[in-house]
Amino acid sequence: MARKKRIQADKSDLHVSDFGNIEIPDLDLSLFDVLNDGYDEETRYTKPKVYDLKSDYVLYDNAVKLAQELRLGFGERADVFVSGNFIFGDFIEAYIVGNNAKCRKMTISTLSLSQNNVDSLYNLLANGYIDELNLVVSVYFWGNEIRSLIPYIYRKLDFGNKFQLSVASVHTKTAQCETLGGRKIVIHGSANLRSSGNIEQFTIEENPELYDFYDEHFSRIVEKYATIRKPIRGTSLWSELVKKSND
Repeated sequence: MARKKRIQADKSDLHVSDFGNIEIPDLDLSLFDVLNDGYDEETRYTKPKVYDLKSDYVLYDNAVKLAQELRLGFGERADVFVSGNFIFGDFIEAYIVGNNAKCRKMTISTLSLSQNNVDSLYNLLANGYIDELNLVVSVYFWGNEIRSLIPYIYRKLDFGNKFQLSVASVHTKTAQCETLGGRKIVIHGSANLRSSGNIEQFTIEENPELYDFYDEHFSRIVEKYATIRKPIRGTSLWSELVKKSND
């Protein structure tokens, strides 16, 4: 029986017809059995693996509207095409606020961002939606914004020892967060935090294994290329003193 993927379209310069209305039938894997008939030796052809994923495919041009309508259950994901005026940073704020989510930790990597994106992240930090925010930006962005937006980022986001800015040779566009409710959400794709004027795509999924993978590697980047010195407090400070006295 053929399965259709659901496509939701908003008013946009993107249209479903641009990508073709095509029904993709289920694969008849029995066709591959003929490859082994009458032969004792192993062939070099294998059956393709078929995965049953809970996924939606959507088209949107408005970040806030998508955040309001997107509902992601445990183990589910959505693949999204967005138009050139879509602001990915607005989606992150609207999605967290709209779901009243509390993030223990959020890590974002982006090639570039805007002042509005910084203000959006400030809203999440100042209103208690995020306990720890790590922002990884590109060397390209640092070099171009060292006298303008970089100082603004420090002034706006570096309060309460909640924020870290790391600068590295990255071209990644990701965001991952762990919520108090136990969700581990990963967003990855082509979209930077600010709008680009181009069609972009991203995937958002509740995926603990993928989150742990991203978190492990980005934590190394954040630590190695951090630009803010964090104070050592409490038991961590005592451990450092004991360690140094024993060296």
